[in-house]
Amino acid sequence: MLRVPRAALPAVAAVLIAGASLAEPHAAPRTPHPDFSGYWDLSMKAVAAGDQVLMHQLPRDAVVLNDTGPVELPAGDYGGLKIKPAALDAAKKWKPLDDMTVQKACQPPSIIYAMQGPFPMEIYQGTELIVFKLEYYDMVRVIFMDGRKSPPPDAPHSKTGFSVGHWEGSTLVVETTHLEAATITNNGLSHSEDVRVIERFRLGDDGQTLLSTQLFYDPQVLDTPGARFIAWKRKPGQYVNPYDCDPSFAEQYKQPH
Repeated sequence: MLRVPRAALPAVAAVLIAGASLAEPHAAPRTPHPDFSGYWDLSMKAVAAGDQVLMHQLPRDAVVLNDTGPVELPAGDYGGLKIKPAALDAAKKWKPLDDMTVQKACQPPSIIYAMQGPFPMEIYQGTELIVFKLEYYDMVRVIFMDGRKSPPPDAPHSKTGFSVGHWEGSTLVVETTHLEAATITNNGLSHSEDVRVIERFRLGDDGQTLLSTQLFYDPQVLDTPGARFIAWKRKPGQYVNPYDCDPSFAEQYKQPH
């Protein structure tokens, strides 16, 4: 029987452990997450093409609005959303001139309306945070990727809300709460402060198209959830410009036509 000196035991153990680890099957290498960083411009061509991967993940009862980009819904048309009576009544009473005032001319919508607008954005992607810099109303969104939970319901609300994100494979999933009441559609329908938004983002096959669905639940306004499909094209070397809204522009609305 071979006797190993006591002093040599640590070295022998290290060799055995190393050998055992080499014999074990290697874990599959972790696939890096796609990089969404860059300048993105709304692409109506990509919107028209759609994306079955993301659309199939929407709930069966979700009503998909067809108003992405420059599309404007006519008065009284809310894209088929199933609206509660009180919210529908308020929407029908709304008039465009209500928002054409100095006080409201530079009042931004929430991300529910802002994300689908015909304006570009920049994305800065890190491991703990992802930042969306929108040209529209100079809005900035911070997506927390560090596993934190949403704050309590009485925490402050804003037009960008509080967003937490996680990866499901190569898809970024973002949940946003704490949004101030604001526009859903351009013709008077608004969401409440109880709205909850779930967005999914993924790169198209070309690696240069960012595809997204926006799903929103609002128990105060909607009987079933609403949704949008939005898409952007990456354009290297470009940057968003300051929106610099000037509220005095509303004075022009008072001029006789």
